[in-house]
Amino acid sequence: MASRFQPGAPFICSARIHNVNFPLPHLLTTEWLVPFNQEYEGERNAAGERHGHGRARLPNGDTYEGEYANGLRNGRGTYRFKNGARYIGEFSENKKHGQGIFMYPDGSKYEGEWVEDQRHGNGVYSYMNGDIYTGEWSSHYRHGQGTYLYAETGSKYVGGWVNGQQEGAAELIHLNHRYQGKFVNGNPIGSGKYVFDIGCEQHGEYTHVDQEKGEEEEEEEAVAITPKWKAKNITTLTLWTPAVEEPPPPPPPEEPPAAAEEEVPAPSVAEEPTEVGEPEAAEPTEDLSPSKEGEEEEEGSKEDQVDQVNTSLEEKEEESKESEEADTSKEE
Repeated sequence: MASRFQPGAPFICSARIHNVNFPLPHLLTTEWLVPFNQEYEGERNAAGERHGHGRARLPNGDTYEGEYANGLRNGRGTYRFKNGARYIGEFSENKKHGQGIFMYPDGSKYEGEWVEDQRHGNGVYSYMNGDIYTGEWSSHYRHGQGTYLYAETGSKYVGGWVNGQQEGAAELIHLNHRYQGKFVNGNPIGSGKYVFDIGCEQHGEYTHVDQEKGEEEEEEEAVAITPKWKAKNITTLTLWTPAVEEPPPPPPPEEPPAAAEEEVPAPSVAEEPTEVGEPEAAEPTEDLSPSKEGEEEEEGSKEDQVDQVNTSLEEKEEESKESEEADTSKEE
């Protein structure tokens, strides 16, 4: 076999079999010839392990630059994924652990606490559609107390979360009104109230109504639930003090996904204020404190009733007078 090699040029081999020359695929480059230990550039300890500051290129194409300890990523560093994602922050035994910022390929970003490669503790997640969640996390899920701001409507959910879903006592704040009550699986349920900026509030109750399904949809397991508001009474403003319930512990963590394919929470929850708050709030606005026109109509109806009574009395008096005059004429 004959071979030709020049530094910095593709490595090309040719072979002779039965007096026929053919080139082998020139997919091999000088990188293939670099010894394995040269994938890392940096400090080492006495045992030859990566220790201190260094740079490395991983076999899958990812790169890391930062601190090492006894052969593992430990301390602060920057990990760049080949798909464009990037993590800048603290590591412990090759895992994201401590404070860090993760920038995803779609433009979303998480900045906060990490525990063993998962979002855990307090953090801020900025979604690609502009929504922002600020609050507590557990095992990669929104869990505990947090605030979700909807960029499209400006509405804001402030309250409890369980395994990524809105759950517990919460307040859904809109432009000129807000809803205060309890949520389960992202939907309001039970007693609650709408508070309006004009200085009154409407008390009522949310019930869940299952949507009717066609014959083809009966086989589907998921059932669409529509919250329905039932108003009870209107009062002046009162102080609302939500009872903060301790959320149940999250499920045991599964095998952590590859860092380059971290799950981005679906922004479908951003539609909740328009489905839950705004349409339902349009109903109580019509039943607020009576308007002046309503009072005038009531007064006018009362006056009409009085006029009708007076008219009937006058008619009776006239009839009695006519009967008396008829009797008098007969006597004459």
